Amino acid sequence: MACCPLCCRRASRVHSRYERTLADLPWGEHAILLRLRVRRLFCDNARCERRIFTERLPGIAAPWARKTARLATRLTALGLAMGGAAGVRLSRVLLIPTARNTLLRLSRAAPSPPEVTPAVLGVDDWALRKRHSYGTVLIDLERRRPVALLPDREADTLAAWLREHPGIELVARDRSGAYADGIRRGAPEAVQVADRFHLLQNLAEALETTFTAHAASLRAVDQARDQAFIADGGPVPVAPPRLPAQAATLAAERRERRMARYQQVWSLHREGWPGHAIARRLGLGRSTVVRYLRHETFPERKGRSDVGRSLLDPWKPLLLKRWNAGQRDGRRLFRELQGRGYRGSYPTLARYTQRLWLAQEGAAPRRTRSSRRSPSLPSVIDRPERPLTPRTAAWLTLRRPERRNASDTERLARLRDRDTSLAEAVDLAEEFAGLIRARQPERLGPWLARARDGKLPAFRGFAKRLGADEAAVRTAAMLPWSTGQVEGQINRLKTIKRQMYGRAKLDLLARRFLLEA
Repeated sequence: MACCPLCCRRASRVHSRYERTLADLPWGEHAILLRLRVRRLFCDNARCERRIFTERLPGIAAPWARKTARLATRLTALGLAMGGAAGVRLSRVLLIPTARNTLLRLSRAAPSPPEVTPAVLGVDDWALRKRHSYGTVLIDLERRRPVALLPDREADTLAAWLREHPGIELVARDRSGAYADGIRRGAPEAVQVADRFHLLQNLAEALETTFTAHAASLRAVDQARDQAFIADGGPVPVAPPRLPAQAATLAAERRERRMARYQQVWSLHREGWPGHAIARRLGLGRSTVVRYLRHETFPERKGRSDVGRSLLDPWKPLLLKRWNAGQRDGRRLFRELQGRGYRGSYPTLARYTQRLWLAQEGAAPRRTRSSRRSPSLPSVIDRPERPLTPRTAAWLTLRRPERRNASDTERLARLRDRDTSLAEAVDLAEEFAGLIRARQPERLGPWLARARDGKLPAFRGFAKRLGADEAAVRTAAMLPWSTGQVEGQINRLKTIKRQMYGRAKLDLLARRFLLEA
């Protein structure tokens, strides 16, 4: 007997028979095909719409399928784990060859996981196409599993999803105002927690803005430290490379043009022009206008982070050892390094040895008429640490005190002694980082008042933004929840997206992201 798939009534009258061919899992190195003779039967129920039906094969194959259920299950798992092209390559090794479109079709047809409303939710955005389209990822922080992917990062979309899933008690998020508004509208009873890493990142941005306005002071701190090092009789640090005269002239001209644009931006801003209108009027990017308006003094360009790095770096310890021992013949040094595996050019070595000469001659005392012999040149060392830039100074300030070495402590002390504004910035940053890390929300109110009344524009703006989100910031200093898990899941999502190349549409991404976890 067989049952009609519509009315479920048993039928016994046979209409005809036909043969089905099903691909199955391989046996050893041999491919397996199943040939089944299947009946067509009459449905004798007069009220049923189906007159003739084919008997089903539950547990063996789905209707109209060309594969057995267990082979389809294996290929679905392969598609979810590897994607299309990579899944095809692995399927050939596993002796179940298939096409990439088949793997993607099976992945899309895989049943969705059961929906479970989380009590603690993590929210963050991710880039479907960077700088063009963004989505929202939702993570169950207690079960450590993804919950959903939303097609955008708008407040209305998040609020609608939250209303469809009542029962969420706590939401950890970044500093996005759209997410704060969406949570407030979709789950007003949920507690919002601002992510501590993003708070410290925003603090680092305020610090970097302040240090950018005092870039000359940062350079002076480095120079004073080098001079103190030489005065103590220690080795002379090698100075970073300088621009050639022609390049320095061109850089100065470009700086003058940037300063003129900066002054034009602020002039229009004082007249009441909005940022997007200023960008259109001057032909600048909107981000450039925003960056200029963030600084009340002209922001100098950041230097390259790889200044002084070259193919010579692995051989610098040996080179300095030979140089300090008195071997200063460039050609001989070049032949020795080549014998040890150096693949760079001689001009690269010559430029570095020229910097060594300049460092020694600048530190050595001048020969007087009364002295018969030339003074001995001091030994040189490569600069042991990166020069102070606004970014390195910001993260040096935010480094935990127990992780600072003696050199870090000395550089911070020099920053404080150099300028009262720098001292105030360092003190404010250390105090805020301390109250966040030590979970002391009672210190937040006095800190906000001190920052608002201070003379640093970047910290006044930072305190104003924190005041608008004070409840979530205060909760962040009390509860252990954060969006660290969400960032990890976003990294996994990016891996899946890049693995899928141009086929990574939102529905396929969501299916692989949710089912592969």
